[in-house]
Amino acid sequence: MVQYAVTLKDGDWTVFSDGRPMAGDLTRSAAVQMAKDLAFEAEARGETVELLIQGYYGEVSRRMTGSTEF
Repeated sequence: MVQYAVTLKDGDWTVFSDGRPMAGDLTRSAAVQMAKDLAFEAEARGETVELLIQGYYGEVSRRMTGSTEF
């Protein structure tokens, strides 16, 4: 399983992969798009994916491979 997350860190939107920062200093929309693209590629390889995305007010949405929640 691979986990991708988009969070606000030190005032910048950052994309994480399995807890490690991959890219920072992004707009939220660019970070979300990058995480969705990475998740799509991982799913295409047959990996299970957990995608966590922080909203503007701190709430977190979670999507797992095969889930329609998001």
